[in-house]
Amino acid sequence: MKILLIRLRLIGDVVFTTPAIRALRQRFPDAELVYLVERAAAPVLSDNQHLTKLIIAERPRGFRRVIYDLQLAQRLRAARFDAVIDFHGGPRSNWLTWATRAKTRIGYSMPYRRWPYTHLVRRPVQTEPRHSVMNQWDLLSSLDKSFAARPDPQHDPVEMNVNIETVLSVFKKFVAARLTRKSIAGRESHTGAKKIDIVVIHVRVGTPFRQWPIEFFIETIVNLAAFDPELRFVVTSDPSDPSTTNQIITAVHARTGRATPLVTSADHFGVAELQSLIRNAALFIGGDSGPLHIASTTTTPIVGLYGPTLPTRSSPWRSPALITESVDVGELPCRPCDQRHCEPGDFRCLRTLPAIKVISAAKRALTKQSARKLAT
Repeated sequence: MKILLIRLRLIGDVVFTTPAIRALRQRFPDAELVYLVERAAAPVLSDNQHLTKLIIAERPRGFRRVIYDLQLAQRLRAARFDAVIDFHGGPRSNWLTWATRAKTRIGYSMPYRRWPYTHLVRRPVQTEPRHSVMNQWDLLSSLDKSFAARPDPQHDPVEMNVNIETVLSVFKKFVAARLTRKSIAGRESHTGAKKIDIVVIHVRVGTPFRQWPIEFFIETIVNLAAFDPELRFVVTSDPSDPSTTNQIITAVHARTGRATPLVTSADHFGVAELQSLIRNAALFIGGDSGPLHIASTTTTPIVGLYGPTLPTRSSPWRSPALITESVDVGELPCRPCDQRHCEPGDFRCLRTLPAIKVISAAKRALTKQSARKLAT
């Protein structure tokens, strides 16, 4: 049996499909599982042991896109897939699903986008309080009735496999270059070795709907540095806006009066490198975006920030035993929203989320993590 899975665009949404990939492999151990994904999110799946093959869908511009997609469609048709599951439901994945001519084509029932599919599944609206992993999982039941049982984060967590050598080498090189100067050698562990506790903070996302104010991030870092002087902070940002991290680093050092490199940046880390860094961190803090969901594939404590979106829909899908704090502003008449237009016009769902709530959540997470380490 040959099964094609399609999920284009966003990194977080690709992460949300990983429980379904694992479930398909368990149900069809001898199947050929192929995944069509765009290059930006491909590292999430590049080392996924459940997949037989990964196909990268490029995004050329203009007329070249038409030529490229026609050639890609021919390639998919020639592969003779028995079934296609379209996790995306966008116009491009719509057409590519149809182009395979597979006997079974499964997708969401949405206006004007039903035509490519032989099996339709209701898609909850974006503002419905139901986790995205469950929405993706819904599609599997059209392929086999054994998937009728709902997934749970304890037994069906998201995952991202990274070559262990990559994990260690990236982390060691980064620490050696940025964080292990004599002046900031961290606390001593029970073995006598010096240890540095890193907090990774993602501060900038590609949409204003999910952007917590920069001054709140600065206040958070300053307070956590006072709470535990041994902490060091790594700030990551959207690659298109490196100035944000420089602004934060300068402001934090000015407010703390610290000459030592308390804060550094990792703007140019790719997906795999970022996951490696987070895996070795003491805490991750960030809004509802790709890096948060990359963090959810690790065991690192997480503090997630939610404005227009709800934790019930996109919180880290992993074991409840792991430390996860979800912080949001609470009830607002315009929340959740479809993130196409801010009804009040001031993005209040994040601008009125005070730094003290995030700071308190971060302190709780760090304290719990320290207690667990001492217990072991």
